[in-house]
Amino acid sequence: MTSRRIELLSTRIDNLSMQETLFLVDAKIKAKESLHHSVVNAGKIVAMHSDVQLRESVNSADLINADGQAVIWASKLLGKPLKERVAGIDLMENLVELAHQKNYKIYCLGAKEEVVSKVVSHYKEKYSPKIIAGYRNGYFTKEEEPKVAKEIAESGANILFVAINTPKKENFLYENRETLKVVNFIMGVGGSFDVVSGLVKRAPLWMQRSGLEWFYRLIQEPKRMWKRYLIGNSKFIFLILKEKFKK
Repeated sequence: MTSRRIELLSTRIDNLSMQETLFLVDAKIKAKESLHHSVVNAGKIVAMHSDVQLRESVNSADLINADGQAVIWASKLLGKPLKERVAGIDLMENLVELAHQKNYKIYCLGAKEEVVSKVVSHYKEKYSPKIIAGYRNGYFTKEEEPKVAKEIAESGANILFVAINTPKKENFLYENRETLKVVNFIMGVGGSFDVVSGLVKRAPLWMQRSGLEWFYRLIQEPKRMWKRYLIGNSKFIFLILKEKFKK
């Protein structure tokens, strides 16, 4: 399987479906190789245009999926059509099931203690305690990062899920990549732990498919999300139009 990587709005994205992504991850784990994964959505692409470190951290990943439906639409509009959206939370859920089937171990890093502990309890109950290599919350200082990375590396995890906000998540994974390379697959999962723990409800399937998942989050947390989505989405549309007319 080959991946035709495209460049969209100065962002590298692999043109892979969900099944192709899962096949690639499984192959890397079987081969005892490492794969650093990242996802991009409209908000992250906008942030990457002003944050050079974030752009370098994301674009240096071995595998980059399009997490947002808006990115899929933009790829078609700009003549570089991507196959499909590979949502981070869906990929995470599929990988946990894969871990159960193949006897892989996962490590969950991020969110508040009560949230990440609920996520781990949920997966232990649904699958088996054997799939959990370890977990810890996402509240640690910059100085503590090497220690946290070392603990993960020594846990025996095959898969690492990191639920920390952008750009701290991307930068943590990039700056500690040498320590973490013993983990076969590493991915940031944003707010996925909040959904799995039941703290936040995910949008109905029709809203996900219509590209309105962001609007559902906005309704749930308007004070925290309005700036990220309304201003961020406007900037994303501007970048698309700028690129379209430049062509």
